[in-house]
Amino acid sequence: MRIGIIGGGLVGLGTALALSRRNPRDEIVVLEKEIGPAQHQSGHNSGVLHAGLYYKPGSLKAKLAVDGIRAMSHFCAEHEVPHERCGKLVVAVDESEVPRLRDLHVRGEANGLSGLRWLEAAEIREREPHVTGVAALLVPEEGIVDFPAAAAAMVRVLESRGGRLRCNSGVTSWREQSAGHVLGTTEGEWEFDFVINCAGLHCDRVARLAGRRPTTRIV
Repeated sequence: MRIGIIGGGLVGLGTALALSRRNPRDEIVVLEKEIGPAQHQSGHNSGVLHAGLYYKPGSLKAKLAVDGIRAMSHFCAEHEVPHERCGKLVVAVDESEVPRLRDLHVRGEANGLSGLRWLEAAEIREREPHVTGVAALLVPEEGIVDFPAAAAAMVRVLESRGGRLRCNSGVTSWREQSAGHVLGTTEGEWEFDFVINCAGLHCDRVARLAGRRPTTRIV
């Protein structure tokens, strides 16, 4: 099967890697309109590995956040991508914020985060001398990462499995035919058996090229 993925950010590249692992015989091509991968939000963010502390227990978002940070940390360690599990402190600056902090503690444990620890004021100063608060929650699984480097590593792995990233290939048209899909791009046409839209903030525009009407609107 020939699979086209629109968008060379972290979501598009992660999707490509998952598919290449599931069925190595598939031909996978990632189409990216910019000169390289992760040129938009994937490469211009805070660089934080979020552990899913705040999400509602049992929700898909909570599960994906917890599974995702562990998968990304493992990937970075395996492929020598600069990252650090430095942890973070969530601080209650006064007594009025303590109940909400305790709720976060319960929520984090329910989401399966490991090593959560309650810190009193003296322990906060010992760990972060420039932080002042009456209590804090230590979240050791949180970290930081060089996401552009992670994207570059994902491209290398994809190419080692026979996949391709085609840059400067913005999608300009999308038509369906009996045998699959034809994508018109700034470098010519591509035919695919299956297409996945991972175009980020442009995914609604790309969907409209295929005649689809998105059910949600990106603001």
